Amino acid sequence: MFTRLLLTGSAALFLMGAAPITQQGSATQPSPQEVLDAAPASAWMTIPAEDLVVMTLADGSVVEYQLAPDFAPAHVANIRQLVRSGYFDGASILRVQDAYVVQWGRADEDKTEAKGINPTPPAEYEFAPPADFKALPYRDAYAEAVGHVKSWPVASDGKSDWLVHCYGMIGVARDVAPDTGSGTQLYTVIGHAPRHLDRNLAVVGRVINGMEFLTDRPRGTEELGFYKDDTQRIKIVSVKMAADLPAEARPSFQVLDSDSPTFAAWVKARANRSGAFFVKPAGAVDLCNALAPVRGIK
Repeated sequence: MFTRLLLTGSAALFLMGAAPITQQGSATQPSPQEVLDAAPASAWMTIPAEDLVVMTLADGSVVEYQLAPDFAPAHVANIRQLVRSGYFDGASILRVQDAYVVQWGRADEDKTEAKGINPTPPAEYEFAPPADFKALPYRDAYAEAVGHVKSWPVASDGKSDWLVHCYGMIGVARDVAPDTGSGTQLYTVIGHAPRHLDRNLAVVGRVINGMEFLTDRPRGTEELGFYKDDTQRIKIVSVKMAADLPAEARPSFQVLDSDSPTFAAWVKARANRSGAFFVKPAGAVDLCNALAPVRGIK
């Protein structure tokens, strides 16, 4: 079995013009990569094919993202229905705002009917605190506590919890309240985490592969990074649920289990970088710099 580790923007370091630097740990503290390399098979969870969406763009690039039905069930049900009805086939990337978001779906002037969905789902912006919330021991600027639930980045005020707008997380675009968005237009974060959006929009998933095919796009020239018209938009030719693909064409991914000892060791290593490059470890890590690692399985 071949595995491919997929690093998010928070997990990769790029030094322009510098020689490659390895993430070698010290004798007392392993590096994050060393923790992952030593992880047992039991530390990884397979992402259900029913939660995995495969989006193919007109240039042949493929973006795969995971839905979060445990946290936004009504919106996720809408998205699954939109995918299976072919609503997104022929849609477009509508907006690329630098260091902020990429947004896709059908343009406002496109009157294609969204069949079989709930047009007014509830405001799934937060949820009751689950028993399996694993808090990080570090302070946060936006919440009393932050951590992980089933390997998703979650914040809490003690009364309710919510998914966080980290890099690669997917939300549902909406109009002004009380509109909650139906899922016909989605966005993903491509810049510094816009945490001010937390609890104001429904967060429904995360990009787990092909993020570069969204970030590496011309920025929109109109207000908020929207493309001016259809001549500038990048077409989406196909969007499928992985569960509906033939077995031989179905992608498979695993995410590091936030309930595992390996995950705790990995977070500790992220917070206390060691090795030749690091002069002084931070002794802390931001939630959005502790996004659960994902690996592809072949």
